[in-house]
Amino acid sequence: MKKALIVLSSILLCVACNNNTKKENTYEEDIEVRDPELVVNKNKKKIPTTAEAIANANGLQHWDKVKEIKFTFNVDRDSSHYHRSWSWKPKNDIVTLTSEQDTITYNRTQLDSTSAKADQRFINDKYWLLAPFNLVWDAASFTSKHEVKAIAPISNIEMQKLTIVYNKGGYTPGDAYDFYFEGDFSIKEWVFRKNNQPEPSMITTWENYQNFNGIKIAKTHKLHEGNRKLYFTEIEVIAD
Repeated sequence: MKKALIVLSSILLCVACNNNTKKENTYEEDIEVRDPELVVNKNKKKIPTTAEAIANANGLQHWDKVKEIKFTFNVDRDSSHYHRSWSWKPKNDIVTLTSEQDTITYNRTQLDSTSAKADQRFINDKYWLLAPFNLVWDAASFTSKHEVKAIAPISNIEMQKLTIVYNKGGYTPGDAYDFYFEGDFSIKEWVFRKNNQPEPSMITTWENYQNFNGIKIAKTHKLHEGNRKLYFTEIEVIAD
C-alpha cells in the first residue's frame, strides 16, 4: 500500500496509509515492543509491535480469507449529506465506485487519469474503514512513537497513544495521526494533523464497532467539534 488521504474539511478529508517503525524497548506488560526487530518472550513467541497488536485486535489474521469488501462511506454535516459506495476485491485489487454521478470499475495496478481521481477517494474512504490494518500494511512509510500514558482529547481519559508520521509514498506524505487506545488495543479516538503540524486538523471518535466475518470495524466517527459525523453503512465482508 502506498497511499494516503485527504478528506473532510469541507466534506472530504483524506487520511494516509503506510507503515510503522519503532524504536525503544518493550514496556512493562511485555505485550508489545517498540522495536520492529523480531523479539521473543520466555515462551519463544513473537511479541507483537503496537501496530501489530492494534491490527490483530481488529482481525487482521482473518484478512487473507477476504474475497471482497463492500461499504458505503457517508458524511453528515449539519443538514447536508454525502455518500459514495465501494466494492474492493483485494486479491486482484479491483475496485468499483458507485456514486450519484457515475459507476467506475478499475484495477489499482493500472490507473489512468480518471481512475486515479477515483482511487484517491478510495484510499481515503478505505483508510477510515481499515486504518488499524494500514498500521501493518504500510509498514515502511512512516515513523512512529508509542506512549503508554496519554490523555485522549475527547473523553479526557488516560489511554495509550501511537503517533505515526508518513515520510514517503502515498497521496499526502508528511501527514500525522495520533491513535488513542486502551488495553484491548481497540482505537477509541484519533487525531489527524495535516503536514505534521502541532495543532489538530481533525479529531474524531472511533465507535459503534461491529464484527464482519472476523473483521472488526468502527462504523461511526463523530467529530469533536461541530455537527458533523462520518459513518459507514451497507458493510459486507465476503470471505472464502
